[in-house]
Amino acid sequence: MKFATPENLLWLWAVIPLFAFLLWAVRHRRSMLGRFSQQKLFAEITKSYDPKRYRLKAALLIGVIVLSIFALARPQWGYETREIKRRGTDILLVVDVSKSMLTKDVKPSRLERTKLAIQDLIKKLKGDRIGLVAFAGDAFLICPLTVDYSGFLLNLEDLGPGIVPRGGTNIAAALREALKEYEAAGTKYKAVVIITDGENLEEDPMPLVDKAKEKGIKIFSIGVGTQDGELIQVTNDNGSTDFLKDSQGNFVKSRLNESLLQKIALATGGVYVRASGTQFGLELIYDQEISKFEKKDFQVRSEKRYFERFQFPLALALLFLVFEMVFPLRRRVGA
Repeated sequence: MKFATPENLLWLWAVIPLFAFLLWAVRHRRSMLGRFSQQKLFAEITKSYDPKRYRLKAALLIGVIVLSIFALARPQWGYETREIKRRGTDILLVVDVSKSMLTKDVKPSRLERTKLAIQDLIKKLKGDRIGLVAFAGDAFLICPLTVDYSGFLLNLEDLGPGIVPRGGTNIAAALREALKEYEAAGTKYKAVVIITDGENLEEDPMPLVDKAKEKGIKIFSIGVGTQDGELIQVTNDNGSTDFLKDSQGNFVKSRLNESLLQKIALATGGVYVRASGTQFGLELIYDQEISKFEKKDFQVRSEKRYFERFQFPLALALLFLVFEMVFPLRRRVGA
């Protein structure tokens, strides 16, 4: 036998003080009767009084509580084996974590708004595998494709500029890492969603885009930021906020580069969305595009399903309660 919610058994500790109180109440009642009558009259007055009946009713009440607690703990025994299948699509999120993503032209910042949008997407997933690649001047697989959404969210929380040692923005490196993950997964139904401000500072990503198209990977892109841009705020060694400067001492202003992101998405049959305050675009892409991909079975496994048996202690508790209610406290005394 096992319990589905064993933490509810902790309520059994509450039975001890209740038992002590009921025991005290029985004794106190008999003591009070003795105070208000003379000793020779006490036996006559208490002919109908039966302490055993009080104790039995108290025991029944405690039984009701104990059995109810066991019912709340959901005892289970006996099981059947079922085959569990997971069906869905592979979604690899490629997130820019360069310092330009700290810009606050999108509140609370480009990166924090991205993380909030990904959290909202996770709530919609039912069987899809999801993975995470972080990139700046280089790219790393932070979370491989998985259906463990809780584990994925833990990795998401760690996203920040410090997670990729090399600064800059290299979209080609990000796509290379995404292709590597899909080659290892060997899956057919796959999507890549790039979330960035589009300021590519290094190699041309288009050869990698063409390679992705050959492999049947659709790339979707989301532009985070505004075309006017804003100065990049960073936290210095003292913990205070400062504006980022280049090697010449000039303030660095980051702007959204939509043309590259549009080109990348269209080349593979994907779509480009500019994130806004009301609609980030990630859920839109999932609802209108990725959710319509052909699904596949990711995992087939056997699982034991235990039978719920809470009905038995609950039924016994109800029986005890009815008996406690109809059982008389006083015995019949003959005329």
